[in-house]
Amino acid sequence: AYLTVSIEPLPPVVVGDAVTLKCNFKTDGKMREIVWYRVTDGGTIKQKIFTFDAMFSTNFSQMENYRKREDLVYQSTVRLPEVRISDNGPYECHVGIYDRATREKVVLASGNVFLNVMAPPTSISVIAADTPAPFSRYQAQNFTLVCVVSGGKPAPLVYFKRDGEPIEATPLPEPPAGTGNWAPRNLIHRDLDDTKVPKSLSAEGEVGGGLPLATMDPPRGLAAERGPVTETIPETVVSREFPRWVHVAEPIYYFRHTHAPVSDGTVEARATLTWTLNPQIDNEALFSCEVKHPALSMPMQSEVTLVAPKGPKIMMTPTRARVGDTVRILVQGFQNEVFPEPLFTWTRVGSRLLDGSAEHDGKELVLERVPAELNGSMYRCTAQNPLGSTDTHTRLIVFENPNIPRGTEDSNGEWWWHQDFDLKSPLEREAPCPKS
Repeated sequence: AYLTVSIEPLPPVVVGDAVTLKCNFKTDGKMREIVWYRVTDGGTIKQKIFTFDAMFSTNFSQMENYRKREDLVYQSTVRLPEVRISDNGPYECHVGIYDRATREKVVLASGNVFLNVMAPPTSISVIAADTPAPFSRYQAQNFTLVCVVSGGKPAPLVYFKRDGEPIEATPLPEPPAGTGNWAPRNLIHRDLDDTKVPKSLSAEGEVGGGLPLATMDPPRGLAAERGPVTETIPETVVSREFPRWVHVAEPIYYFRHTHAPVSDGTVEARATLTWTLNPQIDNEALFSCEVKHPALSMPMQSEVTLVAPKGPKIMMTPTRARVGDTVRILVQGFQNEVFPEPLFTWTRVGSRLLDGSAEHDGKELVLERVPAELNGSMYRCTAQNPLGSTDTHTRLIVFENPNIPRGTEDSNGEWWWHQDFDLKSPLEREAPCPKS
């Protein structure tokens, strides 16, 4: 007797699809059994998912009714109604027939197929790297957008657009092993502007008799770190506007794409776009991250608009603060949608904060057990992101607390009741003061 087995190949399928595995075999012998296996752990484990035993079934009894020996073709199918990522992998179909010469001997043959299960990404988001963080208004700095795509299999194709147009970016090499989070060094073009020109620059634009400033070639690409000699920022400059960077005509973008396997069989892809930020031209620029994937009929995207903070909204609780209350001053939001997340810095105008510090970082400023001396004090909240900064002020009005009489605060800030007592006797009060 002879036996040949083959499984029809399958195209990649998408999570949730119904899949039918088909095992075709040809023989001139009598059926013994059909067994389907799912192979896991690199072939070391075979999980039985379907068994047909001819000894306990009459489905193939017609095989004994043919009068002459001839080739017979059969097909065994296994249906997976809703495939999952965990169904990805190889499958085997094992067929056994009785040998024509003797019923004690069984002839075995098998076929295999690989089921490739694809999954479209489940989430996509764009964040700004290393924010919130202080950002110098007087020096051009790198800015990095990070696009995180999760839940896809295989890894998707990720790319960036600016204002709807694809960005042509220079690929960056993979980070060195063991360096963890990696960011390119400063992509400095030039950080001078017309309000910050040092006194060493003459009216003709010469730096110490050298080339005119306008003809100096700005470095391009991943420039080395700047040396210790930099321009001096005049202390008299109080403008909070960002300077006008001197840039090349078009920004130079740098792109890096990595992906890491996840325990569920999917991939997390991360794409980074880095360039030297120019608040003058990048404010209100629309950046989008788009993803192409074979399991998607059309690209999915996430977009953000780079915007400087404007018009912070401040809330103070309680609305009527009394001596001894804990006052909370909170930034609730802005008049616009802000990206990236701003850094908030609180200061007290003309003095230090209640705890003695010069400033406080965070959305909320907490003043514990406010004393009457803080009545009328002014607080400034500075909100800044790489696109710009804004200030807002609020004044604290402290009302008397009937439960805490005046002058009842000790040096440690604790509140105590007290009353003046006259310890002299009536005779001592009436006696005249002795003459010296």
